[in-house]
Amino acid sequence: MGTVALTGMIIRTATVLTPTCMPMADPFLTLHQLFSPAFPTGGFAYSHGLEAMVAEGHVASVGDMEEWLETVLRFGAGATDAALFWCAYDAGDDLAEVAEVAAALSGTGERRRETMLQGAAFAATMRKVWQLDLPDMAYPVAAGRAAALMGLPRIPSAEACLLGMSSNLVHAGVRLIPLGQSDGQAVLAKAAAICADVVAQAADTSIDGIGGFAPLIDISSARHEVLETRLFRS
Repeated sequence: MGTVALTGMIIRTATVLTPTCMPMADPFLTLHQLFSPAFPTGGFAYSHGLEAMVAEGHVASVGDMEEWLETVLRFGAGATDAALFWCAYDAGDDLAEVAEVAAALSGTGERRRETMLQGAAFAATMRKVWQLDLPDMAYPVAAGRAAALMGLPRIPSAEACLLGMSSNLVHAGVRLIPLGQSDGQAVLAKAAAICADVVAQAADTSIDGIGGFAPLIDISSARHEVLETRLFRS
């Protein structure tokens, strides 16, 4: 805040912050921003195959939603994304290798678009707002690299990223099943503890050891492509 004298009057002038001098907030507040559902990745447009599961009657209740989300987190993309985030965080010159693995792990065309388009949107915002040297790549890799470049703590960053993914999926469940808002938050509260477990396991995973096994999730993603009516892009 500065002052300017003009014909005997004092006018206060505010300092305008441009992206080139973007201040860093408290790291945990920054994490809330980066991995909030409001961050413009387009995550609200994807159901990760949940829409097909609901359409076929496999997920129809709060209990079903909890089980489906836990499967995604522990054995599917949750586990692989956490490991990819972890590896990308300190990949350095090997980042391209992590990005290639991330793209190859997508089980279907829709899943590949889901992670690649969200990653590109995330990277574009990070370049514009924080001027990070962050190329377009799969979402968990872009997120892990961004956290490292910003000096954010690795474990809380990975947990926040995974919880953000879970939040988007719970929101899809609220719309599709449908669940009440309170039910959705109950599902997400249980998922938060699972996210912490998954990240702890990812800490012991090397790039060569990344993988998951959730075949029904991949099958539902493939079936989603041929649904007659679709609200979501995956």
